[in-house]
Amino acid sequence: MVSEDQKTGREIHGRLDRTSQSIGHRHAEEVRQNLASHWDGILAYYDYRISTGPLEGTNNKIKTMKRQAYGYRDNEFFKLKSWRFIWQSTH
Repeated sequence: MVSEDQKTGREIHGRLDRTSQSIGHRHAEEVRQNLASHWDGILAYYDYRISTGPLEGTNNKIKTMKRQAYGYRDNEFFKLKSWRFIWQSTH
């Protein structure tokens, strides 16, 4: 079953699709193809309302820690720092 939000999303997708095709520009076509390849996932958001924002924020923090960790004596220390951050951000 398709929710009302998904129906609206499909209508918007159709308008975007027609508009980008009528423009006929290479970049507009690339955007159209990119949206088309991800559209099912975009519409699924309206049913489940799950965001990956917190996970992406955690991954970004870990990447930052990895850059700062250059020169740590061993990987175990880095793992402990990572787990400490994750624990602190969830409590």
